[in-house]
Amino acid sequence: MSRLRRPLLLSVVALCLPSLQVFAEGPFEPEESLKHLTVAEGLEVTLWAAEPMVRNPAVMDIDSRGRVWVAEGVNYRGWKDLEPEGDRILILEDTDGDGRADSSKVFYQGKDIDNALGLCVMGNRVAVSRSPNVFVFTDENGDDVADKKEVLFAGLSGEQHDHGVHSVVFGPDGKFYFNAGNEGRQLLHADGSPVIDRAGNKVDVSDSPYQEGMVFRCNPDGSEFETLAWNFRNNYEVCVDSFGTLWQSDNDDDGNKGVRINYVMEFGNFGYKDELTRAGWSTPRLNLEAEIPLRHWHQNDPGVVPNLLQTGAGSPTGILVYEGELLPEVFRNQVIHCDAGPNVVRAYPVTPKGAGYEARIVNLLHSQTDTWFRPADVCVAPDGSVFVADWYDPGVGGHAMGDNTPGAIRGRLYRLAPPGHKGVSPKLDLQSADGCVAALASPNLATRFLAWKHLHELQAEAEEALLGLWKGKNARLRARALHLLVRIEGRAERYLEAALRDKDPDIRLTALRITRSLGLDVIGAVRRLVKDPSPRVRRECAIALRHSDSPFAPSLWAELAKRHDGGDRWYLEALGIGAEGRWDACLSAWFEEVGEKWNTPGGRDILWRARCAAAPEYLERIIADPATDSTASLRYLRALQFQPERRKQAAFTALFKRSKETLGEDPKWTRIGRELLTRASDFKFDPSEIPDVYVRELADASVGTENLAEIVNRFNLRDRNEQLWAFILAAVSQDSPSRGVITRALRAMADHGGEEAILAGIKAAEPSQGERVADILGNLHDEKGRALLSAIALDMSLPLNVRQGAVIGMGHSQGASIMLINLAKEGKLPEDLKTAARERLVRVSTEWSEVHQELDTLLPAPTS
Repeated sequence: MSRLRRPLLLSVVALCLPSLQVFAEGPFEPEESLKHLTVAEGLEVTLWAAEPMVRNPAVMDIDSRGRVWVAEGVNYRGWKDLEPEGDRILILEDTDGDGRADSSKVFYQGKDIDNALGLCVMGNRVAVSRSPNVFVFTDENGDDVADKKEVLFAGLSGEQHDHGVHSVVFGPDGKFYFNAGNEGRQLLHADGSPVIDRAGNKVDVSDSPYQEGMVFRCNPDGSEFETLAWNFRNNYEVCVDSFGTLWQSDNDDDGNKGVRINYVMEFGNFGYKDELTRAGWSTPRLNLEAEIPLRHWHQNDPGVVPNLLQTGAGSPTGILVYEGELLPEVFRNQVIHCDAGPNVVRAYPVTPKGAGYEARIVNLLHSQTDTWFRPADVCVAPDGSVFVADWYDPGVGGHAMGDNTPGAIRGRLYRLAPPGHKGVSPKLDLQSADGCVAALASPNLATRFLAWKHLHELQAEAEEALLGLWKGKNARLRARALHLLVRIEGRAERYLEAALRDKDPDIRLTALRITRSLGLDVIGAVRRLVKDPSPRVRRECAIALRHSDSPFAPSLWAELAKRHDGGDRWYLEALGIGAEGRWDACLSAWFEEVGEKWNTPGGRDILWRARCAAAPEYLERIIADPATDSTASLRYLRALQFQPERRKQAAFTALFKRSKETLGEDPKWTRIGRELLTRASDFKFDPSEIPDVYVRELADASVGTENLAEIVNRFNLRDRNEQLWAFILAAVSQDSPSRGVITRALRAMADHGGEEAILAGIKAAEPSQGERVADILGNLHDEKGRALLSAIALDMSLPLNVRQGAVIGMGHSQGASIMLINLAKEGKLPEDLKTAARERLVRVSTEWSEVHQELDTLLPAPTS
């Protein structure tokens, strides 16, 4: 058995990693690869299994016996036929206790689970997530082979896509939790009927309030289905702690350094797409965030839950909450997470902050010298040790798999534990209540599942044993006991009453969550906690009021709202969730409480978040207030867009009128007018009624900003191409230029007589600037864009890198890619561009058949 110890490294990693890149370092043989891993202080990493026993371990779970279950992903996307009989689910075991797997069994193999993205072992049942289905396999005779396959859910999109459905996780409340990335789109029952959640909405992004990636909760049989959060991009896996708090990661649009970690506030919108228009992050909008990683998630928009942490570029994968005691203190009760992009497994220790949390980054396992190390999943064994599944590949993402040689595909499993620790799983006693309670305290979820199931079946016979846990000092174990005690028939009121009075805020908020889940007296519980000293408890009170039809709900909400001081975005968004569907009544109750004293930082925040008939008048007053500077005014302008249409338009019109009346007198009002005309796409006005002098003034004030392109487009200005080109050159010279912003400026030039100015500008520009502009021209996706790209590529007076930039730009659209193929077919493609053309076209969508059919003939691969 090989071991390696390394010191603890604490760092915030912000690496810029492309979607697919082949590195020089690696591959290494398993024993050699181990030497390139750095593990946190107080731990050692050992190699537990490797190829050929396991290949491409995509996801895994560990059962109550300490056996590691792995779903392989050999048949990944473009390589979906490497394993003709389909991918496998393996059961790996160390039978002789030497710290290395020596036994492998095939639980199931089939094309229907190719590249599964979820695996959850629950006794003799195994949930496997693989779009379009969530399967439940059952081993009916205990021979470690699946005897029955059932479909729990169906109809999900994202087949053979990383953004499809992901792992089921068993929660402390006995429910299933799982999520789907933004390719999942919708959910059906096994019979093909749509899933309708407890809010009465169809779980379908095409005709519901939900958008993009979603998080779900349901009973094990699929009933009492809830959509818990939405508007993620690729929320890869969700994890749940013993208090019922949810955590997950989310991947940005590749290349924007915006990977994020989320505390998943229930029923929250998490901002990947614009809530109003469903547009992407790069589309211009009011109050745009200054930094792309924040802009990416619409963090300035009312109604978007803030991110816990942003970690830079990456490809986030498996995640868990470590609730064991074997690892060093810094990792206990914390989220542990894999990010395959920067080759790292991290923890995110959190501390409460207001109604939310703040977090830092602590590395658990990483490699800087073996860049094939691609941690795909992480799990906790019954003894508290941590296992990491390593996909082991030269790249990650980009729909690619570099390690694809049949019969030689790699994969590794590592074990992390204190030096010398023997991995022996505690013996289970599920025949007695005391034994089940001991199992309930396990750090391993599969063990906790078995304990929960048996204790729930025992009902009152388990009460005394559970009380021992409930009366202990470990809050997480107390919460686990509480979930079962309240489900003993006739005991719910007794234990919830005690929990709502508990001195620990985590127990109080757990009690409120249970009250809501069981459909008990939510209003009574909120009334007990509405003045709680903990903002996190009051946060849960607000969330508990969501969709309540109680006549007492608005006054309780107003009591909670009075305690918002303007400095806690988590609390504000919880208030917004709680008022959903009853904003008019809630805001009216709040005004009755605060009267004329509404104009405070907290009051302005509440009006910014509100969505009701009364809000526009107050937002207009806040904007017009001389104390509101031009930057703050944009925040409230954006809030107006979320208000009822008629009142919103009235406010927009009044504000724009004042802007025209103060033309040139006040920069704040000039800016308000410019933003309304260029960023408020819902502001209805007649361009012919805008005086030319006003348009010129706005255009002059917008020189050097991205707003100029919008003014040119809206008012058909044809004399601003020189200024637009100067802006484009400045933008492409930045370290991280915004392609969307530059594309819109190029579009404004191309549509207003600026094609020749673009070509002349590229000739005069620095080669690096010209190369970037040529690449981004490919985003125009029309005849004008293709003509410009062709002209640049064929102009032999331009530097080679600029012409290569045009070739890269052609690969951004199907039409331009076909044009590039035709240039090669007609013999017009210069010899010095053929290598760049092939390298670009081999990476375009496989659905562009016209490109791929002739690629190898017209642009053959190099012979060496």
